[in-house]
Amino acid sequence: MGTPTAFPRTIRRFPQASGRRRSRYAVSRRSLLAGGFGLGAAGVLAACGGQTAASTSGSAVGGGGDVRFAWWGNDYLNRQTDEVIAAFTSQHPDAAIDGEPGQWGSYWDRLATQAAAGDEPAIINMDQKYISEYGGRGVLADLTSLEGLDLGTIDPGALEAGTVDGTLYGISTGQNSYCVLANRAVFDDAGVEIPDDTTWTWADYARISREIQASRPDTIGTVYGVNEAYLVTWLRQHGEDLYSTDGGLGYRTQTLTQMFTHLLDLMETRAGFDASGAAEELGVALEQSAFGTNKAGLTWAWANQFSSFVATTGSDLVMLRPPSIAGSAAENGAYFKPTMFWSLGAAAAANPTAVSFLNFLVNDPEAAAILRVDRGAPANSATESAVIDVLEAPDRTFLDFMSDIGSEITSTPVVPPRGSSDTQNVLARYVEQVLFKQSTPQEAAEAFTSEVTGVIESA
Repeated sequence: MGTPTAFPRTIRRFPQASGRRRSRYAVSRRSLLAGGFGLGAAGVLAACGGQTAASTSGSAVGGGGDVRFAWWGNDYLNRQTDEVIAAFTSQHPDAAIDGEPGQWGSYWDRLATQAAAGDEPAIINMDQKYISEYGGRGVLADLTSLEGLDLGTIDPGALEAGTVDGTLYGISTGQNSYCVLANRAVFDDAGVEIPDDTTWTWADYARISREIQASRPDTIGTVYGVNEAYLVTWLRQHGEDLYSTDGGLGYRTQTLTQMFTHLLDLMETRAGFDASGAAEELGVALEQSAFGTNKAGLTWAWANQFSSFVATTGSDLVMLRPPSIAGSAAENGAYFKPTMFWSLGAAAAANPTAVSFLNFLVNDPEAAAILRVDRGAPANSATESAVIDVLEAPDRTFLDFMSDIGSEITSTPVVPPRGSSDTQNVLARYVEQVLFKQSTPQEAAEAFTSEVTGVIESA
């Protein structure tokens, strides 16, 4: 994949907050962290095949009816998104936008069913796990040259991340990056210094975690990273990728074996949870988690979750780059990932109201100021200042971090191919087997590779 544009350095100098009030919503963003691992009804989606002219996709072809807009989120995001709809209809009194909010897991089940019936919404909140699936089956419109949709100020790397086989199926709602969070109070209690994240190594990460965990019996050194982003980061440090450009897997089994061995070593040297604790931690809400209750020194998280972690812990948290093999920030495997996408149902490409609303979501400063950074750091230079002007300290720290790492990120991972949407669940299963010593790292790596390959090839 190509080289993403770094976040502008000007993003680091924030103006004083404007008089605009933060938000009328009292609902916390903490529950945004829950549910990010569920999967949709891929089997139902597979039945839809290519879409036909009978697809209704939002009803309002030509602007003659309501435009359906589907997204996932909690109450906070739902109210925020309702505010964006209200802002658009205020500017366009004749437009009618019908919101279809949902929770992560049920959202994908519903969308798969709708797509199979040719009844997908006009505006679709899309995730990178599924963009190849829905795009490849004709459910999504090509956004490359739609009349009324301006792509000129959007980061090229963000556009590339929504492109499959040369077709743009999704526009990033905002950029994100996988990182490490450190709890300064836990570090201070353990007498351990926060590392220099531009030079720290995996050996440093393990040593620091062991020192923290040894300091107090009720403290965990690190919460393990056991998801797909952790794997991608690890592979990129070795010059590999999870997927290849030809639609298969892009790594050596040996490299995955090394990652499983690394996690097992963390456990056996008491740098983090034992197997039972690690399994339990995966299923708890942030408020009950080790890091959320200030009982862990380090954890892995998506950078845009920083504000929610700060609110939950009430502590001074520090964002850190991932550790690397040799202590080089430029070689730590970090990457920018769209938090999610805005996509258009295939038939809605002929609907001027749907296209106008999509353009509003992507390019309008008023919309950007309402959406803030909950769906990622701005990927559109035309809306950055509007977002910055309304942010509070934790979210500004997130943008500062994204700016700092921008010059170190030189490529974008390959977009997941069709059939790969369950990879994260498969990975978590094999990590559990390694930690419980039901499989050796090599056995788990070989089995994971075989299983994922089989699913992709059969898609």
